[in-house]
Amino acid sequence: MKPKNTDSEKYQLHRREAVRAAATVFSANGFHGASTSDIAEQLGIKQGSLYYYFASKEEALEEVCLYGLETYTKNMDVIAHDTGQPFEARLFAVVTNHLTSYRDKSEALKVHNNERLYLPEARRVRLKAMGSKYRRQLESVIEHGIEEGAVSATLDAHFAAQSVIGICNSLGEHIVRETDVDVFDLVRKCTGLLLHGMSSEQGSGRPNTS
Repeated sequence: MKPKNTDSEKYQLHRREAVRAAATVFSANGFHGASTSDIAEQLGIKQGSLYYYFASKEEALEEVCLYGLETYTKNMDVIAHDTGQPFEARLFAVVTNHLTSYRDKSEALKVHNNERLYLPEARRVRLKAMGSKYRRQLESVIEHGIEEGAVSATLDAHFAAQSVIGICNSLGEHIVRETDVDVFDLVRKCTGLLLHGMSSEQGSGRPNTS
């Protein structure tokens, strides 16, 4: 049973450690192949003590998925509202934020991408809300780029946002698999491709992020 006071700094620190342990176990074994005893063993506690942090294996999976998303969705709040920056710089920030999250929270994001659909619908509500907000904020960045003339006026911002997310998630899986990959090189290449496509008429393909 969880304690009555779950807001204490000590409890939150230990619970974050429990979430990371669950991420490691789910990443290695998958949701169905993992057990609460595996998570407890990873954390170095007795299985019964794990309920101090999670009421069930499903709750542990939900918390791992939320943990994976929390940083880069919060960072997007800042990027989306920083309208004083040119579109190229904001897109570079979007891609940097997205891809570096896969290096910082590789196990949690791997679990989110591969295992979240095993959660019941009610436990996916917060995840869907975070994902939808992120996509809408990215759409606003693209729409602002259209307004300032940096992006084609015929571009569908919704389709473009979905495409950027898909590309970043695909590259993120590469980052998870290849731990020695140069993330910032991928950021530069990805942003250059998004900005300039493959046309030889677009110059070097390197974004101006100065």
